[in-house]
Amino acid sequence: MDLRFKISALKFLFLICIFSFPAFSIEPNDVNDPNAPIRATGNFWQDAKVFPKTAFSDAQKTYFNSNNLLLILMAGGGSIALHDSHADDKIADNFKDHRSLPHDLDNFTDIAGNPGIHFAATGIWYGIAAYKKDDLNIQRSWVMARALAVTGATTLILKGIVNNDTPNDKSWAWPSGHTASSFCVASVLDEFYGPKVGIPAYLLAGFVGYRMMDSGDHWASDVLFGGVLGYVVGHAVAGENKKLELAGFEILPLIAPHRGSATGIMLAKEF
Repeated sequence: MDLRFKISALKFLFLICIFSFPAFSIEPNDVNDPNAPIRATGNFWQDAKVFPKTAFSDAQKTYFNSNNLLLILMAGGGSIALHDSHADDKIADNFKDHRSLPHDLDNFTDIAGNPGIHFAATGIWYGIAAYKKDDLNIQRSWVMARALAVTGATTLILKGIVNNDTPNDKSWAWPSGHTASSFCVASVLDEFYGPKVGIPAYLLAGFVGYRMMDSGDHWASDVLFGGVLGYVVGHAVAGENKKLELAGFEILPLIAPHRGSATGIMLAKEF
């Protein structure tokens, strides 16, 4: 791992720890206003006026949740481990030697995973719903926009802090914005419509991540962290910061120091 990435990674972890220290003593509902998030009205200018404040509140409630924060920090640790062990280099070399996606499919996936496209589609969704005075879809598009905003802002901040290069020598590699945004969309859709929509959406998001590596646009570590970031933010915002669940099981961080300081996730359910 090159020195610049190592220093930047340590700087990122230091900043995260400093600014998120209160997360382990503050419950989600204690951050700012304990009331439910502001609902959209369907009036663009009125909603646009309160959007920044609402999205900022979403970010606080997401990152001031200890379980969410631990999962994100674990993903960050996994990213650094991939890069430090040179696994990133080996994976990137393998993709370089075995390109698998046709040109047209590569371009289509790049466009489909673009955060700008996600925002544009959400804006169209909101506009149609507002025109029809469809309150359910006004609220759903509003939530999607908030989740995408938190994911996008976090991604840009981290890219600026780490500032490492991609396998094909582009700047601002970590984390993958395409992957983060795609998993955010999938997570929100999963919250709204359940596994019938959520599972295909996750598969598509995973394919976007695969394309990012296949094209040389991102390291595996970029994709790993981006996927976890989008997943956590999407579920936290769309689920109003309820517990992360998979098939009815709560997703929790796992730290097992008695087994060689192993870390991971575990699934828990009360009967």
